[in-house]
Order: sequence, then structure tokens, then C-alpha cells
Amino acid sequence: MAVTYDLILKGGIVVNHDGIGQRDIGVNGGRIAAIGDLAAASAGKTVDCSGLHVLPGVVDSQVHFREPGLEHKEDLETGSRAAVLGGVTAVFEMPNTNPLTTSEATLVDKVRRATGRMHCDFAFWVGGTRDNAGDVAELERLPGAAGIKVFMGSSTGDLLVEDDEGVASILRNTRRRAAFHSEDEFRLRERLGMRIENDPSSHPIWRDEIAALQCTERLVRIARQTRARIHVLHISTAEEIAFLEQHKDVATCEATPHHLTMSSDDYARLGTLLQMNPPVRAARHRDGIWHGISQGVVDVLGSDHAPHTLAEKAKPYPASPSGMTGVQTLVPIMLDHVNAGRLTLERFVDLSSHGPNRIFGMARKGRIAAGYDADFTVVDMKRRETITNAQAGSRAGWTPYDGREVTGWPVGTIIRGTRVMWEGEIVTPSQGRTVEFSEAVVA
Repeated sequence: MAVTYDLILKGGIVVNHDGIGQRDIGVNGGRIAAIGDLAAASAGKTVDCSGLHVLPGVVDSQVHFREPGLEHKEDLETGSRAAVLGGVTAVFEMPNTNPLTTSEATLVDKVRRATGRMHCDFAFWVGGTRDNAGDVAELERLPGAAGIKVFMGSSTGDLLVEDDEGVASILRNTRRRAAFHSEDEFRLRERLGMRIENDPSSHPIWRDEIAALQCTERLVRIARQTRARIHVLHISTAEEIAFLEQHKDVATCEATPHHLTMSSDDYARLGTLLQMNPPVRAARHRDGIWHGISQGVVDVLGSDHAPHTLAEKAKPYPASPSGMTGVQTLVPIMLDHVNAGRLTLERFVDLSSHGPNRIFGMARKGRIAAGYDADFTVVDMKRRETITNAQAGSRAGWTPYDGREVTGWPVGTIIRGTRVMWEGEIVTPSQGRTVEFSEAVVA
């Protein structure tokens, strides 16, 4: 008797934990039911993936979708639209909204806003502060919580815990892995005079590599003292890679496509569109982060999608805000690097799917395996495309990669067995749900 599935992905080149090979995938009830030759099976729907690679659904564990409070830049619907157009199946959104996501009430509000309205699945980082330090153990286990996020250097928003004791008061109470924006606020304040009016290329001079390394060194020391696990976001220096290589027992880290793709040479062309915290730096730092990719020091990729309007970015530096779009371009930019030989497709999958599963404890996501959610990023590794502002799903409507030609392109986004995006079109109404985490599941 023939086996019947809700959905079969037919003839694709599947990339998962046991390698790369042509296999079919059967899906029932939104989860993976079988992997292999399913020629004898039937299905309610069949998707022909011949000539395409089927990857585990890409997870972007650092995005800023600006809702509530800053919806003129982005909201949960438009940000998630950009995500699925770029092949991203789940995102972890940051707490520096207005109001800040620092309590159970503000987290519940975000989950309510997102459920059935976001196009991809989601979780939300909860901001760690001096005021809620005693509550973080409960906050990080709430439904929809990705964990605790702390800003040790000032960026967009009002979340800042710059001193050692403030950070320690939070880490003493965390049980899950806490994420950090690691720039030394004290050094940033001392160096404010290094900013040059109308010269965004002075941004990495002000927020220099010492500010990043100094803070990461402090953070690791505090983590050891408090016996906590930490995750260092958006690594921007070669020195941090070398340091974190020696501390993998307590610290994981993230790299971003912009720190892997651009350098300070690009300020002349992009101006404030390149302005980010921490900054895009000299090419030697980009090379150092690639070394961290090749040596396995970097655990995950995150886009740090942080949109502002073009009018806001047009303000003269330093009045211009830091941040750029990125969730929609993460996959094509990194696939272009794969095709250029800078990393393997397996390593990309490790960074974008297996890595978030491993270090954040995602339940049933991040692998192509029976019993896991049927989340897939379907890509054409040979397709050549030009990234343009016109493609942007983000409300911001621009990308720093406008006009960049790439090889490798996301053609399909499948979430829990439903085709959400195919060939650049949203084909299913939004039905995003909260990501579940093994450390937060209550029996």
C-alpha cells in the first residue's frame, strides 16, 4: 500500500547532517516524516525541486523589526515579509523597541502582535536591565522568549548596562545563553571627540577595535565569575576572534554578512548607509572574521537587520542613525560567498540552521530530520541575480547591496510544510508562530 504525505519535496539536492545528496522529503502535519526515495509515495501536494538545493530553514537570530513604537521604519509584518522573500524561515527579534521589551507584559504584547501576522516563525529577545536582573530567570523561560539580550555599549534605544556589576547582576540569574552587544561604553564616551562632522568614515575610529575587544574580554571574565553562558553578537574585529578561540567553553559568537563582505573602503561609496554599531572596519578585520569562519570559531550568522528610513540616514554624520537592512540579503550574499569558495555550503548550513539549533536550544528546528518542523530554504546555487532596492520587502525600501551581482538565490521559503514564498512572491497569507526552545519547555 502506497504511503501518502501531505507534501513531498521531489528531486531536490538535500543538505543536512549526513551530507549532500538527491533525496525526496515527505511532510505530514507540518513536520518531516521521511527522507529518501519516495517515488512510490503519493502526496496532497508535490513541489518539484529538481536542480535546486533544499537547506534546513535559515534562522536569523538577530533582527530589529522596530514594532512597537518605530513602525515608520519597519513593523513585524514588513520585516517578516523581507525575511521570507530572502529565504529566512525564523527570526529572533531584538528588545530595543518603544516600549522596551523588558517585562512579561511587553513580551506578551509582541507575541500577540506577531502571531498570525508575521510571515515567518519568531522569538523575541528580552532586554536585560538593572531593574529586571532579579527576574531574568523567569523572563527567559516565557513562551516566545529567545533569551536575555544586554547592551554593554550604547546603540539605538535606551537599553544600556555598561558596568561590570550591572552585567554580573544579570548573568548571576540567567540559565539560558545570554546575548551581548559588546562595545565598551566607557571608552566610547572618552572618544566622542574622534567623530568628524560629515565624515562617516570616522565612525570606526571613534568606536575602535579596542572598545570591542576590551568589552569582550570583560564580558568573558564576568561570565566565568558568574558561571554563565554568553553569546557575543556581531563580531567586528580580528582580535576578538583570536580571543574567543580560547574561551569556547563559555562563549559563542555571531558574524554578520556586512562584516564579512564590506570594509572601511566602502564608506567613500556608501557613506552613512554603511554606518553600523559595531562598525564595518578595515579589511584586515574582515579577513580575521573569515578566519573565524574557517576555523569554526564563529557559531552563527545574524543579519543585524536594523532599518532606518533613507531620510534618517541622509542626516549628516554623526546625527545619522546606525543600522542597515539585511534580513532579505543574508542568504544571497552568503551563497555568493559559497560560490566564490570562501566557505562550503555545509558550513553555511551549520552557521544558519544547525548553529542556532545547537547554541540556543531550538526545539524541532535547524535540521532536516524526521520529527523536525518542515522548514526549508530552497535555493538555486547557479542563478545569477542583481540585488536592488526595488526588491526590498522592508518598509525602509533600501539595501546597502543595491546593484550588487550575486550567484546563488533563494527561490522558496517553506515553513512547517507550507510554501510561504516561491520565486519572489508571497504565496500564502502570514501564519507565523512562536519558536519553542528545549530549555523553556515545561513538562
